[in-house]
Amino acid sequence: MQEKSLLIIGAVWVEPNSSAAGKRMLQLIAQFLERDYKITFASASQKNEKAIDLISLGIDAVAIALNNASFDIFIKELQPTIVLFDRFMMEEQFGWRVAENCPKALRILDTEDLHCLRKTRALCLKKQRNFSINELLKQDITKREIAAILRCDFSLIISTFEMELLKNTFKIADTILMYLPFLFDEINEIHQKNWPSFEERVHFVFIGNFFHKPNLDAVLTLKNEIWTQIREQLPKAEIRIYGAYVNQQIQELHNKKEGFIVKGFAEDANEVVENAKVVLAPLNFGAGIKGKLTEAMLCGTPSLTTTIGVEGMAGDFPWNGFVADDFSNFALKAVELYTNKPIWEQSQLNGIAIINSIYSKEKNALLFFNKIEKVQQDLEKHRTANFLGSLLQYKTLQATKYMSKWIEEKNK
Repeated sequence: MQEKSLLIIGAVWVEPNSSAAGKRMLQLIAQFLERDYKITFASASQKNEKAIDLISLGIDAVAIALNNASFDIFIKELQPTIVLFDRFMMEEQFGWRVAENCPKALRILDTEDLHCLRKTRALCLKKQRNFSINELLKQDITKREIAAILRCDFSLIISTFEMELLKNTFKIADTILMYLPFLFDEINEIHQKNWPSFEERVHFVFIGNFFHKPNLDAVLTLKNEIWTQIREQLPKAEIRIYGAYVNQQIQELHNKKEGFIVKGFAEDANEVVENAKVVLAPLNFGAGIKGKLTEAMLCGTPSLTTTIGVEGMAGDFPWNGFVADDFSNFALKAVELYTNKPIWEQSQLNGIAIINSIYSKEKNALLFFNKIEKVQQDLEKHRTANFLGSLLQYKTLQATKYMSKWIEEKNK
């Protein structure tokens, strides 16, 4: 019997303390390790000090090059049973090489979030026009991302909103989509007893990676539109801004007198969030599900966010706090959540229900590996049924292959 082996082609090295995407990747890795997969993680990106030591987890870490035939030799020798692409750009770069040199490997795309959705919303916000499906359909990035989804044997979709969008707007077959949110242990009574109480907690908190543009925009919104209104009613309250890759623009917002404190990278995000009274996340655009908001629930911390923030995250469950899109209303709700103990405690309970019902590691991981097994049982039949995917694979293989070879020759 062939050894179970997984090759992950990472857009970046794994940084679980810097981003939700890093945490998500580590969750997937843990599930494959639990099932005794031999894992190789390969990336063409530069590794920095925030990346975790994969070798200590028993994972082979390999640097690979873009537009280089050395990858063909590498994957031919490796012959993994599964290849997982981290974001659609990695499928674009390496998918045709995998298909050519390792045709029997199951190809899975982890979208992280729909990049086309996030970027189209950002574009609409910048141009001060309403987001629409029509606008989404016009973008080149949409065509690229949907093509990558179609070319893979199946794709992991993190949000229920994005699942519906792919099925209803893009008419993508259920068979090549898999809803897989974050994977968490259930919150039990022991966790709850260890949380600081309402009285023990102080201040508001925002946490996020500042390479991620929705986070940058959210902190500017907090400072310019919301915080003054909150401080007028809560003159002693502070907001603490945490996150990896704080740039000068964010650093300059630091103002102790106004209680707007830029802290930067948090070594232990859980500790920071668990001791805060409320998480604020006025997200004006974005996609996927928001790590800062699931983190708040896992720490028993109510949160206040926007319609974009809660999108695809909570099903029919009441939110872990409030949802407000109008800035004045956002400030009012922030004060209410901060000062009203019964509402705060009910919000905490709402968060527990959301995590335990929607993000159960045990339940979702079982569905994921059942899907893998089912598709692997008759991969040829699965691929034949995905005719558009086969067509795109054929056309892309021809076009990308020769473009890549031309770049390789040029680089020589």
